[in-house]
Amino acid sequence: MMEATKVLDAKGLACPMPIVRTKKAMNELQSGDVLEIHATDKGAKSDLTAWAKSGGHELVKHEEAGDVFKFWIKKG
Repeated sequence: MMEATKVLDAKGLACPMPIVRTKKAMNELQSGDVLEIHATDKGAKSDLTAWAKSGGHELVKHEEAGDVFKFWIKKG
């Protein structure tokens, strides 16, 4: 299990809100910190993957638990 510095609950939010919330949460973290994101939006995976890459962050892992997508992004 990844140790997350902070958990962001973006369940029930439609695009682009999960990304908007993720950006805001990441701004409050230090480099190397891990943000755990919970989302239900189907587009969140591709969006977060692309966003992390463009921002120099690392999508460490993701998993699906029922209809909830969980992502762990390490701040670059």
